[in-house]
Order: sequence, then C-alpha cells, then structure tokens
Amino acid sequence: EESFFEYHLYSLQGRTTVKENQTKQISLLDAPDVPIKKELRFYGASQYYRSQLGTPLSNQKVGVFLEIENSERRRLGIPLPKGTVRVYKASADASLQFIGEDVIDHTPKDEKVKIKMGDAFDVVGERTQRDWTKVARNVYETEWDVELRNHKNEDIEVTIIEPVPGDWEVLKSSHPYTKAEAHTLQYVVTVPKDGKVTVNYRVRMRW
Repeated sequence: EESFFEYHLYSLQGRTTVKENQTKQISLLDAPDVPIKKELRFYGASQYYRSQLGTPLSNQKVGVFLEIENSERRRLGIPLPKGTVRVYKASADASLQFIGEDVIDHTPKDEKVKIKMGDAFDVVGERTQRDWTKVARNVYETEWDVELRNHKNEDIEVTIIEPVPGDWEVLKSSHPYTKAEAHTLQYVVTVPKDGKVTVNYRVRMRW
C-alpha cells in the first residue's frame, strides 16, 4: 500500500494465473489474531417521545456490532479500502460458518472499524412511555421504561442509546447514565442470564 495524492494504491504481492473464464480471489492482506470487541446496542428514536402514552413498543431489536481498532498494537495499522467485510465463526466441529457481513468505508490507520452483524436473537427490548406532561410553554417532561430481556445462558452487557430532543436534563434515573452527545442519553447495563433489567428515566425538555 502507498499514498498517492489523496488516494491509496494497493499492490498484490507475487504472481498468479487466471485461466480463461475463471474468477479468482486473491488475498490482499493477512493479519492474524486481531482482537475484536462485540457490542450489543439498543437504539431509540426521536419519534418515540411523541408516541401514544402507555403504548409499549415491544420486541424491539438489539443490534450486534463488532469493533476493530485499525492500529499496529492491534496487529493492523494500515489503510483499509472500502468494501464488503464478511465474518465467519468456527462452529463446534471446527468448520467455519458465515455469520454476517457489512460494508465499511475507506478507513485510515489508527481509526476504528464498526461492523453491523445484524440483530440479536436471544435479547429483546421493550419501551413503555409512563408519562408526558406539559410543564410550561415549550417545556415538557416525559418518563420512560426500557426493559431488556436476556434469554441467553450467560450475562450480557447492553448499551442503550436514547435520543432526546431539545435542551434537556435528566430529573431522575434508575441507573447511571452519560450524556454521550448533545442529544443522546446513554446507558450501559448488565442483564443477567435468563433475566431482565428495566431502566427508568424522566427528562425535562425545552424547545
């Protein structure tokens, strides 16, 4: 790989023969034992704040993501070209099984690559709006329950991403939270095996 103006050129090592009417795949790079991080994410949406009071939004999907740090200390550290990433996992009989794919953009070294693998099968969520109150002109309060149910035989960690519109503040919360961005409330909770966790929070919003 070499930089060329605002582009990168990738040269394949060695020689190969492509026969007539043949399609052949050639390895571009080899990086064994690259650490990956698996993350479960439960996303909300701004329109949830205007849904019918008390109506549960049931069996919502929990997304599964893999994150790779493209750095030398993680056995990578080279510019990665845009394209499709396919992921395989060894099954009980040691054969490789295809488990998902995603498209990544051109990624410089020392940046992170996040791959969306699909949705979890054994982890589901449900939102219920407990309250919606107009406090004053352009000032509202709303309260939500976010329930996560884990049907796996192991404890899991789930990141809850809740977009909150306007100028907002949390009035009460059942779990520790962070203000990840200007309009994003974030929780990281542990859900026990064959168990459930309910996160309750109330926010005040001004427009």
